[in-house]
Amino acid sequence: MEIPMILSLLLLFPLIGAVVTFMLGKNPKMAKISALVFSAIPLALSLLMLTEYVQTAGGYQFQESYSWIEALGIQYILGVDGLSVPMVFLSTLLVFLAVIFSWDTDHRTHQYMALLLVLELGVLGVFMALDYFLFYIFWEVVLIPMYFLISVWGGPRRSYAAIKFFIYTHIASLVMLLGIFALYFEAAAVNGYPSFSMQEINAVSPFFGQTFQIVVFGALFFGFAVKMPSFPFHTWLPDAHVEAPTAGSVLLAGLLLKMGSYGIIRVAFPALPDGAHEWQWVMVILAILSIVYGAVMCIAQKDLKKMVAYSSISHMGIVMLGFATFTELGIAAGVFQMFSHGLITAVLFMMCGVMQHKVGTRNIPRLGGLAAKMPYAAVFMMIGFLASLGLPGMVGFVPEFSVFTATLDAFGWLLLIPVCSVALTAAYYIWAMQRTLFGPLTDQVDTEHIHDLYWFETLPLAVLSGLIILFGIFPALVLDYIRPALATVLGLLGGI
Repeated sequence: MEIPMILSLLLLFPLIGAVVTFMLGKNPKMAKISALVFSAIPLALSLLMLTEYVQTAGGYQFQESYSWIEALGIQYILGVDGLSVPMVFLSTLLVFLAVIFSWDTDHRTHQYMALLLVLELGVLGVFMALDYFLFYIFWEVVLIPMYFLISVWGGPRRSYAAIKFFIYTHIASLVMLLGIFALYFEAAAVNGYPSFSMQEINAVSPFFGQTFQIVVFGALFFGFAVKMPSFPFHTWLPDAHVEAPTAGSVLLAGLLLKMGSYGIIRVAFPALPDGAHEWQWVMVILAILSIVYGAVMCIAQKDLKKMVAYSSISHMGIVMLGFATFTELGIAAGVFQMFSHGLITAVLFMMCGVMQHKVGTRNIPRLGGLAAKMPYAAVFMMIGFLASLGLPGMVGFVPEFSVFTATLDAFGWLLLIPVCSVALTAAYYIWAMQRTLFGPLTDQVDTEHIHDLYWFETLPLAVLSGLIILFGIFPALVLDYIRPALATVLGLLGGI
C-alpha cells in the first residue's frame, strides 16, 4: 500500500506531535501518551516505506519536489535511496524507544518529550533532504533540542557540556555552509541558473576545477568530521554524553553522529569526487587515529558512560575508514556500521542509565556482582558489550570484518593498526563486563534496594537486542538496501 507524500508525512507527524505534546504541560501523563503516539506513527510509516521500497531499482524513490524560493533556486526536495532508508528506519525506531524508556521522566515532561520529537524531525530531514539549503536547515534544527536536553535535564556539568556541544557543532556547521554556498555559486556558473538541488549540482561536478574541489571538500569534510566526531575534533562528545540524560545520549550516539558520516557519503563524495581523492589519505589517517585513540581512552575510563562514549569515537573511525577505501565493499560496510552502531550504542547507553538510576553510580570500580540482583539487566548489558566488540552472530561483526577486508585490499598491512586497537577495545569491554556484573556483590554502594528492570526499560532493550541478533545473523536484510545505491557514488569516484 503506497502512501502519497510519505516522506512529508514522516516530517509532519513529529512536528505536530511536538506542538501537541508541548501544549499538554499540565498533564504529564497525556504528554507521554502524545509523544508515544506521534513517534509510533513515523515508525509505522518507515516500516511501510521499507516494504514498498524497490531494492533493485537504484536511484531515489518516493521523491517529492516543490518550488520554494524560485529566485534563489531553493526547492523542497525529498527522496530516499539505499543509503538513507536504513537511517530513516533507525531514526524512527530509536526515538520511539527513547520515548518509552523515558516513561518515568517527571521533570518538565511535556518539554522533554516535545524536544525528542523536534530532534526526530531534524534528523529525518537530514536523511531525506535532496536540496542543500533544506539539508542545512534540518542540520541546524537538530542542534536546538539536543542543546536543551543536555542543559536542562543533564548532569552537574550540564551547562558546560551543552555550550561546548553547541559551539563545536555550530562552528563546524558554518564552515560546512560556506562549502555549500561555494558549490551553489560554482554550479550556477556552469548551469547558467541558480539551484541548491543535490542532483543538479552533482551532475556538473566533473566541471569543477581541481583546486576548487580540494578546498571545498576540506570545508565540507571539516563540518562532517566534527559531527561524527573524528579525532582531533572529538572533545565535545565525552562531555556531552556524560552530562546528557539517557534518551539524549541514545539519540546523540545513535543518530546525530551518523549525520556526519552520512554527510560525507551523501554530500562530499558525489559533489566533489576529485577532492575526495586528494583528501583520501587524510581520511585514512584520521580514521586510524580515531580508532586507536578511542580504544586507548576506553582503557583509562572509570565512568561506564564515558567508556561507551570513547568507544563511539573508535567505531565511527571504522565508518570513515570504510569510506576512505573507495570500494563497494568498504563503503557498503561503512554504511552498515552506521546502522549497527546506532542499535548497539542505544543498548549500551540505556544500560548506563539503568546503572545510574538503580545503583546510583556508573563508576566501574564501585560496581560488581550486579548480575545477582539484576539478571535481566545483566543479559542486555552483555548483549550490548558483545555486539560492540564484534562477536560473530551479532550486528557489529559483519560491517567491521568487511571494513577490515576492504582496508587490507586497499592499503595492505596498514590494517594491523586498527585491528589491534579494536582487539584492545574488546578486551576492555570484557574486563568492564566482568567487574560490573560478576564476582562478589559490591559493598561500596547500597545494594539492598537494587531491583531489576521496569517494563518501560525492558521493552526497548528487548527490541534492540532482538534486532542486534536478527541483523547479525541476516545482514542481507540491511545490505540489500545499501548495495544498489552505491553505483552512483562509485561511478563518480571512478569505480575504484
